[in-house]
Amino acid sequence: MRPLDALAKVCGDVRPGEPAEGVLGVEPAFVAAPKTVAEAAEVMRVAAENGLTIVPRGAETRLDWGTPPARCDVLVDTHRLDKLIEHTAGDLVAKAEAGLPMDRLSERLAECGQRLALDVPLPGSTVGGTIATAAAGPLRSLYGTPRNLVIGLTVVRADGQVAKSGGKVVKNVAGYDLGRLFSGSYGTLGLIVEATFRLHPVPSATAYVTCAVDGPEDTNDAVQTVLHSPVAPSALEYISPGTVTVLLEGVPDGVAARARQTAELLGENAEIRENAPDGWSLYPDGTTLIDIGAPPPSLRDVLTTLGPDIDLTWSGSGHGYVGLPAELGPDEVADVLDRLRNALSRHRGHAVVRYAPQEVRDEIDLWGPIPALALMRRVKDQFDPDHRLSPGRFAGGI
Repeated sequence: MRPLDALAKVCGDVRPGEPAEGVLGVEPAFVAAPKTVAEAAEVMRVAAENGLTIVPRGAETRLDWGTPPARCDVLVDTHRLDKLIEHTAGDLVAKAEAGLPMDRLSERLAECGQRLALDVPLPGSTVGGTIATAAAGPLRSLYGTPRNLVIGLTVVRADGQVAKSGGKVVKNVAGYDLGRLFSGSYGTLGLIVEATFRLHPVPSATAYVTCAVDGPEDTNDAVQTVLHSPVAPSALEYISPGTVTVLLEGVPDGVAARARQTAELLGENAEIRENAPDGWSLYPDGTTLIDIGAPPPSLRDVLTTLGPDIDLTWSGSGHGYVGLPAELGPDEVADVLDRLRNALSRHRGHAVVRYAPQEVRDEIDLWGPIPALALMRRVKDQFDPDHRLSPGRFAGGI
């Protein structure tokens, strides 16, 4: 039986791929959109039996992250896996399918006064894509990233077997916390189909305290002053060209008092406001996006390295994004990247290019040094021994 016919036999929405659906230029032979976990498992089983490679697709908000797949035989589209399966408000737990957009999930949870504290840039991204790319916004400073908030995960393995960990376990994968393992895995270990999250109440009051800063020293001093104070911010973000914003959440009286205290710490330039400033929880503009991370004291070196003309957003957790404009040629981007990596290496940090034009990709190493690459290869071999899942999408050709 032809692969297309075999796929159509087990999945109600299968068709030939089109050039416009290419993943970083690699056109899929087929597109399958399963509606249930059972259908997704059958698609994966048929792919395994026919030696077909698999690349997952959600809302395409981060499909251009990473490196191009070596092959893309079956593009598995998760948009029909879009249900909020369960919301146990009393336990602050929700279980959702992988294709559910994050903004729709937020709307449903907010009806019960609860939230998933990820505040991701590109809120139209899906649950599965958010986990697969480890996406998170400024609230990561307090609540962490998907690996900290996923308490249960259901995935389909390369051979079509359904595996679960955490939550209400049916079949567990011994020795692995799938939520942590699959966070940031770029679809290279299995197909994420369901996730169970730890939730938090929506705060009854919020306030933003903004302050204009000037230069690396001033910026670092402002950030460190807040981080080492008792005001307990939910998030802190530096946004180019020179603004530090602190988010405070809680009960009205407490937030008002902490906002005044934060403003006093930041000085006469500080302003208390009800709404987030422009650029909050957004990626910086640019055709090249660099993901950086290091302990918070690295901010001074990062700003000194970049200079005043390059866009940066940076959170109090020590994680940030650099946006480089199209006007910078490949050699200039490579120079910025090298200088960033040298500066961050002094703090044991990283700089990973998430997306860039092809001419830039041809001149740089997107990933940089990966200390745990040998371990990552062993995990890949265990979960995907034939290397058919998003082959080549991750660091080291994984």
